[in-house]
Amino acid sequence: MKVKALSRSAADYARETKSNIQRLPRNVDPVLHPLERAREYKRALNAAKLERMFAKPFLASLGGHIDGIYAMAKNAWDLDHITTGSGDGEVRVWSLSRQETAWRAPGAHRGMVKGICNVPGGSTGRFLSVGTDKLAKVWSRSEGAVMADGTTPEPVATYNGKHAFGAVDHHRSRPLFATSSSLVEVWDVDRSEPIANLTWGADTVNTVRMNQTEVNVLASCGTDRSIILYDLRTNSPLAKLVMTLSTNAIAWNPMEAFVFATANEDHNVYTFDMRRMDHATNVLRDHVSAVMDVDYAPTGQELVSGSYDRSVRLWDAARGHSRDVYHTKRMQRVFCVKYTQDNAYVLSGSDDSNLRLWRARASERMGPKSNRERATIEYAEKLKDRYKHVDDVRKVLRQRNVPKAIKRASQTKHDMHASRRRKEENERKTARAGSKPRAPERSKAILGVTSK
Repeated sequence: MKVKALSRSAADYARETKSNIQRLPRNVDPVLHPLERAREYKRALNAAKLERMFAKPFLASLGGHIDGIYAMAKNAWDLDHITTGSGDGEVRVWSLSRQETAWRAPGAHRGMVKGICNVPGGSTGRFLSVGTDKLAKVWSRSEGAVMADGTTPEPVATYNGKHAFGAVDHHRSRPLFATSSSLVEVWDVDRSEPIANLTWGADTVNTVRMNQTEVNVLASCGTDRSIILYDLRTNSPLAKLVMTLSTNAIAWNPMEAFVFATANEDHNVYTFDMRRMDHATNVLRDHVSAVMDVDYAPTGQELVSGSYDRSVRLWDAARGHSRDVYHTKRMQRVFCVKYTQDNAYVLSGSDDSNLRLWRARASERMGPKSNRERATIEYAEKLKDRYKHVDDVRKVLRQRNVPKAIKRASQTKHDMHASRRRKEENERKTARAGSKPRAPERSKAILGVTSK
């Protein structure tokens, strides 16, 4: 056997002196430090530890509703105000800067408020609300709120439906809005009857969302586990996607016109491209109970989701696991979540009647920063991104403390998935070759796609 070994002469590393002093190789460039990698690693580890040390995402809990919050709407023309609707029929407008109620209408609906959306245009201050009382109402903040004598504001307009409404969304530029009930109805604000009825087999339509970029496209999801896309120009359906479990919410990507995300009952968030819906573009899996709502960040690169497991999770749209999880001891089932339009905060509404305000980045501090401070933060972010695959740094960045119920349910869910995979692999080994091909993970939850 031939062995090759590196060898070098000791004479090359000895000084030309009488004493036996070894000459050590060194870099004579004063710019490069001999321990550069070690110093960067230490700084990256310290930056990761400091990030988790100063992670305090919770900012405020806004109380006032006497029932759970089941509907929420943000205004693209107004950063300060958020509109919520509760189970007792009350509608409130909150000022986030003052952290108090700016406008409210108790008894706006005789029953649960199921959907809220803002009318485009910041100067109008108008918004729509629908409820289980079969009424859709247009409200204006300029009409006044509850007076000292107890009188409540009156709606600007009221539309009577034939069925209990489940959701509402307004067109970006035209005076149109869509509602969901047993079918999808498109309304003109100047008419008392819907101008179009859209349906394709669903018994009850849970959610309807208009695309704010491709403004002639809207999406709906129903109790028959379907997701249906409609074209407003022809008032006809485009495609129908059937999942294994039903979808609770839909959100369109504000930066990519054909991409949307769905919150599903199978604990996952799916992102789809409407041009090819035979598979999901990504599957976000970390929740341990049904996902009730999902929303995109204004950048289109992040999402926030609220779940029945009493937690709020933030996601990178390109990754499969959440980058952060928010929870409090008193927060109950989360039914609606929103990203603020400045991409700095996250809002969540739960059935404990509280609206909670969170930081979008848990350790970030608001307010003006000096150039030196900004450069330090950017340098720390680059270091964490460079060394995020090193075990010690990755462990610190991924460390999250979650409630015991979520941790136990997560472990149980992990064991169930592992058992299911083992079963499928054993069946594949004993079956005839090629009879049981491996199904892609992004297609397993899709039963079929139909196009018109």
